[in-house]
Amino acid sequence: MIENWQLYWVEFITIAGVHFFAVASPGPDFAIVLKHSVSYGRRAAVITSVGIGLGILIHVAYSLLGIGIIIATTPWLFNVLIYVAAAYLAYLGWGAIRSGPSPEGTGDELDASNGGGQLLTDKKAFFIGFMTNGLNPKATLFFLSVFALGVSEQTPNEVKAVYGLYMAIATGLWFAFLSYCVSFPQIRNFLRKQGYWFDRLMGVVLIALAIKVVLSIL
Repeated sequence: MIENWQLYWVEFITIAGVHFFAVASPGPDFAIVLKHSVSYGRRAAVITSVGIGLGILIHVAYSLLGIGIIIATTPWLFNVLIYVAAAYLAYLGWGAIRSGPSPEGTGDELDASNGGGQLLTDKKAFFIGFMTNGLNPKATLFFLSVFALGVSEQTPNEVKAVYGLYMAIATGLWFAFLSYCVSFPQIRNFLRKQGYWFDRLMGVVLIALAIKVVLSIL
């Protein structure tokens, strides 16, 4: 029993280390949290971060159920996931590009996907974060690799679920921390002065990520 727990701790530390470097790397999650932090404020960005963290549970669930292996080894199914993910990123990017200049003042939560003037509700912020992570094909491959190579076959699913829960919480906390840092008044006000172009830059980044995702299967 003691040997098992020693194994679990080694696995956990390994997974935590790999996950840290993965989540800290710039990608769709990073881009959308940065955009929400600057354009809509801390609350929207933190709620988006919660959505991203819970999106991790999708990958954990299908990895534990073996569905992830089916997706990864069925070319047409994996390609469908790639195209859906790319389409969603492109949709968010186009919404950012066509959004109007941010209004002055506190400017709480405008919905960039529909242009200026509409509120970005908590539900919408959460949904964007959840879908951005849940549809990320790189996350699919990451979790398949983690559970296939970093976790022993003898490790119970209950313990694997704990690993997954940790990664979901750690991801949410990381992006919430990023939201907190970027939304400091001095930083946010500086970036908001360039908000008209910042939105377009983030839009270009998201569309570039969408193109990169599609090119990965061509």
